Amino acid sequence: MAASASCISLVVLVALATAASAQLSPTFYSVSCPGALAAIKSAVTAAVSSDPRMGASLLRLHFHDCFVQGCDASVLLSGNEQNAGPNAGSLRGFGVIDGIKAQVEAVCKQTVSCADILAVAARDSVVAVRSSSYEDLHGSLDARLLFLYTIIYNRLFAFCHVQLGGPSWTVPLGRRDSTGANAGLANSDLPGPGSSRAQLEAAFLKKGLDTVDMVALSGAHTIGQAQCSSFRSRIYGGDTNINAAYAASLRANCPQSGGNGNLAPLDTTTPNVFDNAYYTDLLSQKGLMHSDQVLFNGDTTDNTVRNFASNPAAFSNAFTTAMIKMGNIAPLTGAQGQIRLSCSKVNS
Repeated sequence: MAASASCISLVVLVALATAASAQLSPTFYSVSCPGALAAIKSAVTAAVSSDPRMGASLLRLHFHDCFVQGCDASVLLSGNEQNAGPNAGSLRGFGVIDGIKAQVEAVCKQTVSCADILAVAARDSVVAVRSSSYEDLHGSLDARLLFLYTIIYNRLFAFCHVQLGGPSWTVPLGRRDSTGANAGLANSDLPGPGSSRAQLEAAFLKKGLDTVDMVALSGAHTIGQAQCSSFRSRIYGGDTNINAAYAASLRANCPQSGGNGNLAPLDTTTPNVFDNAYYTDLLSQKGLMHSDQVLFNGDTTDNTVRNFASNPAAFSNAFTTAMIKMGNIAPLTGAQGQIRLSCSKVNS
């Protein structure tokens, strides 16, 4: 009986999400604010250029928004969800979103929602993450080689920029902003770094996302860094499914006590490039957090990890599909909610 009730609840959730997403459209602002998407992209590109971590931070911000009462920008409201356990001291990028909102408000008063800005910023962050090879080589090449390299690099980037950064996708728009937030749901619904595979699957299924979506969205960890407190237990005997040399290297910057905020890259190979290296790390037992390595641990998700590790296109396709599905989780539309004037507070 309980199982039947759970199935019915899931069907209702999917039906509601489908109905709400049907009200979203990629051309929602084509007339009311035609310059909105360009303004968001420009600001995100500048932010990622000045701080390579920002791409991962904005992507994570969108994830933490959608998993708590839907994609409604509730996570951007000062306090509340921001102070919940999974968010406190680790969520970043609020200033970037506030800056984008101010730019958009200057040209389109109370038209573009903070929820939509966050959804578009997440997409643009993935695309903006580029190989750091140009910057790395800049200081080591002589003038003639640097000149030649710059020409080749820029022409290649202009021709195939999606391949150098991450994949792109069309973002349905028309979300509205919530008038409240829910720290309790943030504590209960956001999966943590110590989650098991079964717990991850349950958390994603609750939002209408299947196991392949879960493994694909976990691939966002191909960029960004995590705090020592999120992987300390894994490297000090808590897990046996970790490469010994890798664990030793992590212990150098993550002591058994103190240093909670010390950072380590989630992707050991190309931490500033959006690619499929995260999955090859898992094959070598180099998942940074427990919740990473459980995806490849002799269980039902192993084959999906192998597929994504060997087939970058399969990962890109699954990731973009899952991002669109996640962006459609319970959006406020029509007359629901409001269009905030400032993303950090509800309208007075």
